[in-house]
Amino acid sequence: MSSILSQLAPPVGARSSERRVGRGPGGGKGKTSGRGMKGQKARHPGNFSKLHFQGGQTPIQRRLPKRGFRVPFPINTVIINVGQLERLDAGTEVTEEVLREARLVQGRDVRIKILGEGDLSKKLVVSAHGFSKSAVSKIEQAGGKTVTLPFGRPAQAEAPATN
Repeated sequence: MSSILSQLAPPVGARSSERRVGRGPGGGKGKTSGRGMKGQKARHPGNFSKLHFQGGQTPIQRRLPKRGFRVPFPINTVIINVGQLERLDAGTEVTEEVLREARLVQGRDVRIKILGEGDLSKKLVVSAHGFSKSAVSKIEQAGGKTVTLPFGRPAQAEAPATN
């Protein structure tokens, strides 16, 4: 098999060598290299092939107004409903690690918020960064408890001071 693959080649005449322009009158495209005489298109390619170039008119990205704002480091919030916690065992202490094992939380540096949609019949201790009022009432009605976690990005390591 490998001996066949190593001997594969295109049929004769299927490929021709690249045209070498600007090599004098014997090259077929000598002197001006098929660009004609003078003018913007005859000059160095950088003068004509600029990105978004529109022939000297103001480009569309400069004609249109700037809109909106992009948050450079967004805080992603994962929303979990109380009904989704029903699949966990009764008496479980629900932490971020438990939620990740249950595939309810994915991604890095996420904020976890529990909302009150669905029903909960099990006693759970739920730790999250935020709770809705209805979620707190449903968890406490089931005999559970809520623990609100602080949210902050990991502190950057302080560089030693040099004098």
